[in-house]
Formats: sequence, C-alpha cells, structure tokens
Amino acid sequence: MTQHGLVTVESMDGPAAAQAEDAFRLIYAEAFAEPPYNETEDDVAGTFRRFRSQARRRAFRAALARVEDGGPVGMAFGYPLGPNTGWWDQLTEPVPEDMRREDGRRTFGLMELAVRGPWRQQGVARRLHENVLAGAEVERVLLNVHPESRAARAAYRAWGYRKIGEARPWEGADLHDVMLLDLK
Repeated sequence: MTQHGLVTVESMDGPAAAQAEDAFRLIYAEAFAEPPYNETEDDVAGTFRRFRSQARRRAFRAALARVEDGGPVGMAFGYPLGPNTGWWDQLTEPVPEDMRREDGRRTFGLMELAVRGPWRQQGVARRLHENVLAGAEVERVLLNVHPESRAARAAYRAWGYRKIGEARPWEGADLHDVMLLDLK
C-alpha cells in the first residue's frame, strides 16, 4: 500500500479484487456514465460479468484508490495477454505478425482505469497506472480508449503511449483508439 496525501492506493490480486467488486463497480459506473461513454446499468452489469471471469486469471492485477474513510475513488485492472487473445483481431487494420505475438508475458492488457470526478487531475490515475504495472515484468502495455475522452487520451500520451490503430472492443461499441506503451 502506498499513501500520498489523503488517497491510498492498494495493490490487489484477483481474489482480493473480487472481494472489493462493489468498490470497483461504484467507480466504474460513475466514471463511465459520463459522456462520451454514456454506459447504462446493463453495460455496467456486462462489464462486471467479465470482471469476475478476468479476476480469476492467475496473473490478474488490480489497484484500488481510497480516501481516508475508505471510500473508493479510483481503480485500474488488467492482466497479461495470452497467446490466444482476440485483442489484436479487433483492430480495423491488421498490424504486423511480430507486433501481435503474445505469450502470456509480453503484453499487459490494461482493461480499465477510472477515477471518480472529484478526484481527477490530482495524480490519482497516474498512481493507479504505476501501481497496477509495478512488478508486472512485461515488455509493453496495451489499452483501448474512446477517442472523445480527451483527458484520458492526453494522459496516456503524456505517459508515453502511442496510438497503433483503432478497434471496436465489443460488438456495438464505438470505434476506440488502441494505444501501446513500450516498457523496455
């Protein structure tokens, strides 16, 4: 656990994150109800059906930010992509075979990163990002971001991510930017 000011960031494995699902859900539902996402209760329910499955993965990693009274303010989670990942298949334009090669240790898929409104622009997202990746022992990080989420895209670029393509992460989704951060 690390503490800076009033917000504490805790690292979690899958079982711990599953125990804290309500906190993850609260943050996600609040953050992604806003434009450009406009997610509904049904969307949130779908995300957390996937969350339960993802949290059972051996290498699942999460970070949860809380204020002093324990209230959740931000979260991040993901896991290394396995050889059979479908992530690369979602791109609208194919990438070179060497880029899409996965072995379960090469690329960390950052599934979600969100901070509740009152705690944004205070460095919480960066701390969550650093925390969830600490000790991950991967070469790179891959994520999808909605192109109209200007603040998120700007933060990712400032952290070293570059856009490598576009994808529809799920059926019916808006086109998202696919961004990659090289760690090595």
